[in-house]
Amino acid sequence: MARRIIAIAAAAVLLQLLPFVVAHGDEHGETMAMDMSANSAPALKPEGEGSYWSLSEYAALMYWHIALEILAWVVILPVAVMLSIARSRYVLPLQFTFLVVNALALLIGVVYQHNTSELYENNSHSKTGWIVTWIASAWVFMALIQTYMNHNEEHSFDDETTQPLNAANVAEYERVKEEDLESPYRYSNDSGQGTERNSASLYGSRSPSVESEDQQFPMPMRRNTHDELDDLEDVNLEKPKPKSRFNVFFSRNVARFVVGRTAKAFHLLYVIFERTVIVQGLVAILTGTVVYGGIAHGGAVFNVLAHYIKGGIFFVYGFLTLGRWMGAFADLGWAWNMKPSREVVGRRKANMPSAEFTESFVIWLYGCTNVFLEHLAAWGDAWTAQDLEHVSISVLFFGGGLVSAPSLLHPLARTDVSQLGMIIESTKMRELLNSAVVTSTSHADDDACQQPRQYNFSMNPMPALIILLLGKMMSSHHQASMLSTMIHSQWGSMFMGFALARCLTYIIMYVAPPTSYLPSRPPTEIITSFCLMAGGITFIVSNKDTVAALESYGLDAMFTFTVTMGLTALLLAWTTVVIAIKGWALRVEGRSQYSKGRAGVLA
Repeated sequence: MARRIIAIAAAAVLLQLLPFVVAHGDEHGETMAMDMSANSAPALKPEGEGSYWSLSEYAALMYWHIALEILAWVVILPVAVMLSIARSRYVLPLQFTFLVVNALALLIGVVYQHNTSELYENNSHSKTGWIVTWIASAWVFMALIQTYMNHNEEHSFDDETTQPLNAANVAEYERVKEEDLESPYRYSNDSGQGTERNSASLYGSRSPSVESEDQQFPMPMRRNTHDELDDLEDVNLEKPKPKSRFNVFFSRNVARFVVGRTAKAFHLLYVIFERTVIVQGLVAILTGTVVYGGIAHGGAVFNVLAHYIKGGIFFVYGFLTLGRWMGAFADLGWAWNMKPSREVVGRRKANMPSAEFTESFVIWLYGCTNVFLEHLAAWGDAWTAQDLEHVSISVLFFGGGLVSAPSLLHPLARTDVSQLGMIIESTKMRELLNSAVVTSTSHADDDACQQPRQYNFSMNPMPALIILLLGKMMSSHHQASMLSTMIHSQWGSMFMGFALARCLTYIIMYVAPPTSYLPSRPPTEIITSFCLMAGGITFIVSNKDTVAALESYGLDAMFTFTVTMGLTALLLAWTTVVIAIKGWALRVEGRSQYSKGRAGVLA
């Protein structure tokens, strides 16, 4: 089994390295395997052609490259990550499958690179692609090491519990066999030969070293010889097999270093790769769309970068919202459930802030940093009314996030958030606001003086209100063309839909606060996740270069709207299936959602 694993691993690694070797094999010594750089005999650039999207030569190779990368990073990798989080026995084969498919995609990309002209110099897709590829490969390699170490520990335990091969075992085995042939119904302590189990005649010829092993096999005084024979036949009478080359290599070069603190650091690094590799793949895919579409040249890079970053944040936010609805982070109280107590999840998780805190903190962080970035594209030029509009939006995010951040820590965490300077719904602020009622009430033990049940769940509409205002402003934001205005209106409407659905969620939670540790799954959160994901994709598409490209091909806003809605629905369905696969893996492995330190809190 070990040899098969190492053979498969070696084949996957060699196939993964093949595109890199080919990329370095041309006479110009190019180091980019994923970018569309020049080959040794570059073709002449056709007149008026500026993107790989419009390049018809070798288009089939590019389509295969895109299809295989989507298969690797969108289909196979998420399932592998979920199985890894569940500590499933099937994760390693799927990880190697990912490496093989990704290597084939890279190889096709290299072939395309060497047969097309250079249309995007020094692009970021090649650098990003190779970085995330090596990180994913390192993640798989660490999974292989972890699997080996677990397998080695299991075999070490089996070796300890197996009866050793020695003269006493052989003599006892032969004696019981002879007794069985003579008298199958005789008790084990009556051999009929005057040679009892513990007499000196049986072991008289043994050496002292053998006598020291007598106590390893205590047996009952009265039992059938058939039972003795059955038990002794289970004894391992074979010599231990020599270690394979795979075991020798790992024990000498890898396993001896992954101990103690090094093992903890190794595990931490593995978890970091495990939880971020999908986002890294998303970054690589987004940079690929930039290079393939031929956008973000020169000064336009700032506009494109801003739309990609902001839209990508809302897109990922939509995935997290969907995950919360499906039960992600339930042990933190983020899955619209009652937060588990410290006795259930431990002190660290019990003190974690609420999901509203995370939302508000991100909003505040965006506002305080983006104030200084809105004028970056026109640095040194005069401020325009549009620049001031964007800065005002950043100020809205800064103030709204700061005001709303206090809902932020869950009441059950028993943390005094007043020292953080927060305002709304902090435990200290709540006590001050209730002081007038509490001091004027003489019956402090009365049930009417107890905290309402709504206090046990954090509800803060400020993040939804901020995104609602953002969507409204973008829906009426003046743009350079009608198409750009309509696309901005689309994602603005999506954000408004998110805000309204989130407010409905809070109404449901206020009327009937959750009383269980299990996710309550309010149906309105499906709408919020859909609106966020669709709005994020449309936000990305609304950059100036993409809008100009759509206009040049005669495409209208309905094209982007329908394609985005269909893609979002497909991603929602696939994400649900992936999380369900993780649940299946947890059930197969016999682990619960709150298993200590194993399954994690991703889903």
